[in-house]
Amino acid sequence: MQQRVLGGRLQVSAIGLGCMGLSANYGPPPDPAIGEALIRHALDAGITFLDTADVYGPYENELLVGRAIAGRRDEVVLATKFGFRSGGDYPIDASPAWAREALEASLRRLGVDHVDLWYLHRVDPSVPIEETIGAMAEQVAAGKVRALGLSEVSAATIRRADAVHPITALQSEYSLVTRDVEAVVPTLRELGIGLVPFSPLGRGFLTGGVREASFGEGDLRNTMPRFEAENLRRNMTLVDALAGVAASLGATPGQLALAWLLARGPDVVPIPGTTRRERVDENAAAAALALDGDALAAIEEAVPPAAVAGARYPESLDRLVDR
Repeated sequence: MQQRVLGGRLQVSAIGLGCMGLSANYGPPPDPAIGEALIRHALDAGITFLDTADVYGPYENELLVGRAIAGRRDEVVLATKFGFRSGGDYPIDASPAWAREALEASLRRLGVDHVDLWYLHRVDPSVPIEETIGAMAEQVAAGKVRALGLSEVSAATIRRADAVHPITALQSEYSLVTRDVEAVVPTLRELGIGLVPFSPLGRGFLTGGVREASFGEGDLRNTMPRFEAENLRRNMTLVDALAGVAASLGATPGQLALAWLLARGPDVVPIPGTTRRERVDENAAAAALALDGDALAAIEEAVPPAAVAGARYPESLDRLVDR
């Protein structure tokens, strides 16, 4: 597995593993033992950059990841997030007091004495970002965190945060069909901050495996406009076009989508999630897929910017994005 460096300081596998779906948000999760085995399989495949958050489950995902990496901590670059409190309408709390309390709880659940990358999950409009980052920086000084990150924030917020303490990575949704974060990339490059795309496969849709708007109970995609039946039908034309390009290159559509992201720059590290071992292997292999100019042009033609039908979030989630 190739290695990349985030923020000039944190070396990670070129492909990471988003662990959320092993516990929450995509319908009934697999048995925890299956999830733990999948994480260990990912480590064996060279995917050593693991991403979780306290709100996933809530709490269950950190516990699962902690069990999976027991005895293998030194192989893992471990990322988690805080900022949501469980229950209700995604209440956000990024106060310094909650930051300290949340980190201690995450460390206990994960069974570790430090995390490598600690993100603020969403900006709290009631707390100046400088106060939140100042509290997070205290945990770096205490040796409980190696590096700090942000998620779904604007360029202005990134600058304010980075002025308090160096920011190593921005985690935002980024894929062929979700490209809003490209407006922020010049700021990231200027400040030397890495980009960690979540949902790099369009929440499964870019793999070609989601062809009908029929998801299980508790699946976030039930609420997302681009997965409504008519939008999904229109969007499948994009996936079919991508699949044609992938076939010509001897790859899968999902691998092409990941390789396209990797080609955006050496500071981009996607973290696809999955509940299936074969997808872990497929995703890992994407890191070795080199795309020349002709291939990149064909991908862009198949899935042009802003071609997707439907918003990525319902209003309840969209309002939590800092713009």
